[in-house]
Amino acid sequence: MKKASIAVHPEFRIGDISPRLFGAFLEPIGSMVNGSMYNPKHPLADGDGMRRDFYGALKEAGLPAVRLPGGNFVSGWQWKDSIGPRENRKTHLDMAWGQFIPNDVGHDEYLRWAEKAGAEAIYTVNLGTGTLQDAADCVEYTNFPGGTWWSDLRKKNGHPAPYGVRTWCLGNEMDGPWQIASREKDPRGYGILAHETSKAMKWVDPSIETVACVSSSPFLNHYPDWDRTVLEECYASVDYISLHHYHSAPPDLPGALLAGYRAFEDYIRTEIALCDYMRTKLRTKKTMMLALDEYGSMIRPRGEARLGLGGRQNADMFGVFVPDRKYVRHDPDDWSTRLRPPMAREMLQALGMASTMLVMLNHADRIRIGCATGGLNALCRTDREHVWKGAAHYPFTQMIRWARGESLRCEKRCGCVDIPGYAIDDMNQYGGFEGVETVQAAAALNAEAGEMTVFVINADPNED
Repeated sequence: MKKASIAVHPEFRIGDISPRLFGAFLEPIGSMVNGSMYNPKHPLADGDGMRRDFYGALKEAGLPAVRLPGGNFVSGWQWKDSIGPRENRKTHLDMAWGQFIPNDVGHDEYLRWAEKAGAEAIYTVNLGTGTLQDAADCVEYTNFPGGTWWSDLRKKNGHPAPYGVRTWCLGNEMDGPWQIASREKDPRGYGILAHETSKAMKWVDPSIETVACVSSSPFLNHYPDWDRTVLEECYASVDYISLHHYHSAPPDLPGALLAGYRAFEDYIRTEIALCDYMRTKLRTKKTMMLALDEYGSMIRPRGEARLGLGGRQNADMFGVFVPDRKYVRHDPDDWSTRLRPPMAREMLQALGMASTMLVMLNHADRIRIGCATGGLNALCRTDREHVWKGAAHYPFTQMIRWARGESLRCEKRCGCVDIPGYAIDDMNQYGGFEGVETVQAAAALNAEAGEMTVFVINADPNED
């Protein structure tokens, strides 16, 4: 029998745990908005057409925060065409995901839905095709008390009080070659745009905080230099940087999924080091915080991969120039073409998500926001008629309920395994992980409640 030990002491504290650390990310892809969230024909639909069973289950689970409305989608979304009476709204093409956007679910519906789910909305503005003025107008419409065109229009549209959205993301994955109006080739330009937009938004509402994009994947070959250039321009005016990372493991190498914590650790530590370097270079006392506001761990089959390509990713590699591409119109009441089969290796993937959450908890002094991609589905699985709890619901809600107070350092003694390198596709290529710990752990001390909670994962691929 293998043995392991964990040493925890209440004096070895990492930092306060943000209540927004275990949130979720929402983007209107497939049936998540049109079907799970919005279906006016559902027997439990409310006056907005939102399913009460879905947002009720999320509220019961304690979802603290949700980043919305995207995602790649938001870089082409025109929020001003999504407000007011539905019959007057404009339908656009979503160039990111090849779908029609009828704007049945618009700016107000997203924010009202978050209120119903009991979750704080973390809002992403369009800095792809959108402008600084659009972003400032959005803050004015959303948060200003009244007496202006935009704030009075919000009242006219049925929400007299300001929404009070506190946190605003300045675009989405602005370095990605797949992004609409990408700043991949112009990090300084994005840094200046983020700086000026953040200033304008805060002039409208000085109480808000803003989040700037850094590299949306550590696989990209401009990482981390792109990040450094951006931070030089906007460090003074933003409050967080936005980190995105998706870890993949092939079906024939299940141990690689729980080895993904090492990839997240490297990414997070690099970004913290960059921020602290910039703090010294700019001679400021400001400490930049981190938002891991898109992340996931998943089992994915090995595909064709050009080994050694690394981060040299071009736009044509993401299917955006396929001649026979057709735009899809999603009917929220028709799931016949979008029903997903039962999740393969569901418990393993639930532990993959939990593993990343433990990394975040172990960096609670700097990571203040976390939004799991697929987090809504993890907390509450849905089909056309029902909601239920999948495997991921349980570790996710345990983190929400018991990871409170202060994070404590866990010193572990356990075995280690080596995971060989592998490639999923041209972008997701791993050189292997050496010395992967077979026990992963984090701890929280809730002094107010007189409780300490230790979270432990058996990450040994061979031993129960």
